Amino acid sequence: MSENINKVALVTGASSGIGRTCAIELAKDGFEVVVNYYPAPACEAEADEVVKEIENLGKKAIAIGCDVTDSKAVAEMIDRIVKDCGRIDVLVNNAGITRDGLLIRMSDEDWEKVVNTNFNSVFYVTKPVAKVMMKQRSGNIINMASITGVYGNAGQANYASTKAGVIGFTKTIAKELASRGITANAIAPGFIKTPMTEKLDTGKIEANIPLGRLGTPEDIADVVKFLSKPGLYITGQVIGVDGGLVI
Repeated sequence: MSENINKVALVTGASSGIGRTCAIELAKDGFEVVVNYYPAPACEAEADEVVKEIENLGKKAIAIGCDVTDSKAVAEMIDRIVKDCGRIDVLVNNAGITRDGLLIRMSDEDWEKVVNTNFNSVFYVTKPVAKVMMKQRSGNIINMASITGVYGNAGQANYASTKAGVIGFTKTIAKELASRGITANAIAPGFIKTPMTEKLDTGKIEANIPLGRLGTPEDIADVVKFLSKPGLYITGQVIGVDGGLVI
């Protein structure tokens, strides 16, 4: 990747699903992209494919395997990005998992895994990136929340709690970082066509969505690109992308 020439975006959990699409669309929008992925062979192969797709567009990207629940590993990743790329202009905290189950049946392991991946990682990644952006006096932080973080959802006490936490975190850092020219916003997707929603009864879900369809990763990526614009006069907001589901 070139040094200090192009704007740079870091997308966590970018080997598949929404993260993959966000990485590709940001590249189309002129960003050099750091494709973060969980360090496992399958994820590495997927991340390499994302990089190839971006390079086929004539853009630049690198893949970095890093478990974002490991604060030390995250710090090393951010140091590498700054060394290789010179800056970080956009951070998309997208890494996330589900381990659904009713509260009384939920194991400590399923609770902790979701909290670590969906919430603690946002703190671990944002803190060092914010320091980079503060020196630049510019940057856009975009955190992936969910409509379940606003309205709750039976069987997802762990997931909904993490996404509610992401919203509170976003609003707080928006206030803390605004004076340095940094924005922080959250996106709250509804039902999006990803591997996470493949097992759902989409017919019943679509019947309750005013726009009559599930969303696509591209629908989310469009909002990510909008929130990635320099000089953005929007911060501390939660933007629902749900086809009108929660009207």
